[in-house]
Parts: sequence; C-alpha cells; structure tokens
Amino acid sequence: MSLRDLRRTVGQLAIVGFDGTDVPVETRALAREFDLGGVIYFARNVEAPEQVAGMSRSARALATDTPLWISVDQEGGRVARLRRPFTEWPPMNTLGRSGDEALAARFARALARELRAVGINLDYAPVLDIHTNPKNPVIGDRAFAEKAEDVARFARAVIRALQAEGLAACGKHFPGHGDTSTDSHLELPVLEHGPDRFEAVELVPFRAAVDEDVACIMTAHVLVPAYDAERPATLSPLVVDAILKRRLGYQGIVISDDLAMKAISATWSPRESMVAALEAGCDAVLLCDPKPAEQAEALEAVIHAVESRRLPLSRVEDALARAHRVKARLLAGREVAPPALGDVLGCAEHQAVAEEMAAFR
Repeated sequence: MSLRDLRRTVGQLAIVGFDGTDVPVETRALAREFDLGGVIYFARNVEAPEQVAGMSRSARALATDTPLWISVDQEGGRVARLRRPFTEWPPMNTLGRSGDEALAARFARALARELRAVGINLDYAPVLDIHTNPKNPVIGDRAFAEKAEDVARFARAVIRALQAEGLAACGKHFPGHGDTSTDSHLELPVLEHGPDRFEAVELVPFRAAVDEDVACIMTAHVLVPAYDAERPATLSPLVVDAILKRRLGYQGIVISDDLAMKAISATWSPRESMVAALEAGCDAVLLCDPKPAEQAEALEAVIHAVESRRLPLSRVEDALARAHRVKARLLAGREVAPPALGDVLGCAEHQAVAEEMAAFR
C-alpha cells in the first residue's frame, strides 16, 4: 500500500458516531475524503424503525469498495439503543439463570432478525465479562453469570446464533471488566489480579469466543499491572497483540471501546489514542463523540504516524486485511430485500422469548 492509498482508506480504521437522525453532511464528507469503516448508532439517532432503516441506507451508500459496519449497542436490559416497537429484552443474567442455551440461541436469532431488518449488521454483544464483583457499577446484570464456564457456554450459543443470521457479534471487554469497582466511562479502573487468575477466569469466555470465530472483540479501558503497569489494555501491545492475537490466536477484528470515555480521554486526545490503539494491535477504533473535526484529526494523525514510521504501514495493512476478511465472510451476499418491519419488530414470537427470559429475573 502506498501513502496515497493510505489517505484514501485510513478511515476504514474508524467507526464513528454522529448527531441527528440521518447521516449528516459532515460524516458524508469524512467518508468521501478518508473512507470509513463504519458508523455507530445511539439513542440520539433513533426516532422510529422506518427512520433507522432509512439512515442505514444512507450509511450503506457511503461505502466504496468495502461495505461499512452499521453498528449499535443492543445487549438487552439497560444497554439498548432501540426501544419499542423493537422487542425490549431482559438483561443477560436472565439467560445465565435459566441455564438454557437453547433459549439463548432463540434470543440471539430474534435479536439479529430485528437488527438486520433495519439495516444493522454489527452488534456490540455479547458481554463476555464475568460478574465476580457485586459492587461493579458498569457490568452487573449485563453479564451472563458469575462463573467463567457459564459465561463461556452462553457466549458460544449467542455468538453462533447471531452470526448464523448474518449479524456480526462483538465480544467485550477484553481482557475482562467484570471485577472492576469503578466505571471506565468516568475513570481508569485497575485490575490487580495476577496472570494465573486471568488465565483461569477472565480469559475463559474470550477463548470460547475465539473458538466460535467471533467477528470482533472489543478491548476494555482498564489497567492490568500484571500485563502492563503503564498503559490501559486498549493501548497496550502487551495485552492486545501479545495476549489476544498471539497467545489466544484471534484472527478477527479487535475494536477499541469508545476513545472518548474518560479512562482514555482524560489523558490522551483522540489523535493520540487512535494511533496508540493501532500500535497496540487494535484494528479499528470507536470514535463515538459526534465531533467530525476531531474524527478527521485522528485519521490525519494516523497518516502522520505512518509517514514518520512511528506506526508501521504493515500494521495498518494487517488491520485492513482483517476487516476485509470478516466483512467478506459475514456481509457478502447479504443485501436482500428486508422483511416488512411490522412482521419482525416486537412480533409475537420474539415477545414470547422475552417473556420466557423475564421469568428468570
């Protein structure tokens, strides 16, 4: 890849947020100049299912040679950007309490069908964290269970079902956020466990996700002194490259959690953290703040880092190759006429699954 080619494709390393209920002109301009890896929807972008479907059509039209990720955080429970008439799912700990992997698969199939009906092709789910700390302010009932083996079992069922329906799954938050006592949206949590504990507990569900060929794995903005006493996991080659990619053998896309979260942004600007995340081994970053000028600055910083040889061009080429492989596997040939939204969203079959889950609250 030449530096000229890099300028035309560097945006594929970013998944960006925006304001409004359609893709704004600033995001369209960003895509024209740099290309884009994808977009992410928040509640601020959602008015109605038909509007979301139209917004997804606008996002798809931004693509050049490679389709965009059209993504959302739709876990169930309190992390859900899409509300009624979409099915409102109970939190994931209900599946763990049910002990029923078949129910988990039914949930995931229904979730995938609703998201795909409005043009979404990547969901930042499932949570692979283990609920080992009852005082954890950010994970809690988002986790399937309190034991690593149970989380791994339900993660396999959900990932397999989501991706069988053509929806890319994203396991999070590597190398584990379940035992933190602070919220990385607000500050940098520290996990003091030793390597043996991580091997026996936190990494177990991630190994299962790797075995299931999960499309993406999201990093955690946590400090793990056992691996790296200086850099948060998202920005640490000792965590992302050495453990996730080399030791666990992960071949998919490593995505950073949102770089605007205070655990990162309190110390690093978006331009600094994007370059550092790529250096660490992340293949794409989330730039969720609807600030197109900052997003453009972060992409320019990547170009400058390659030009100065701080960031090897081969690292960028590997990140792009991983995205191309996963998108070819999950998105190729999937552009079919969507079903009537009223036949899918909140339908009786899906409501029955939600009610069955809710019985285990």
